[in-house]
Amino acid sequence: MLLNDKNYKENLKGTCVVEVSGESCANCLSLMPVLNDLVSKRDDVVLHHVEVDDYSMGFVQEYEIYSVPTILILKDGKEVSRCRGFQPEEILEVWLNAKI
Repeated sequence: MLLNDKNYKENLKGTCVVEVSGESCANCLSLMPVLNDLVSKRDDVVLHHVEVDDYSMGFVQEYEIYSVPTILILKDGKEVSRCRGFQPEEILEVWLNAKI
């Protein structure tokens, strides 16, 4: 689900993986399908996407996003873990398994 300032608070229930990216970020575009695939194999998390733009600045400021791509693991809106930059699939899978 695409999150923005109007809908993110009510959609961050339970355990969520939030992928934060920028429109022209090559690493973000490469990471998206990998993360989608990894999370789709799990039934204990929901994947959300935040595009950094004028409509998501509240989210970006609240979660202190300074670079993209950034992946957040949130439980009921509270940050559990954070990963910055592109990560290979194997590393990302190990990180997700350890943090969820």
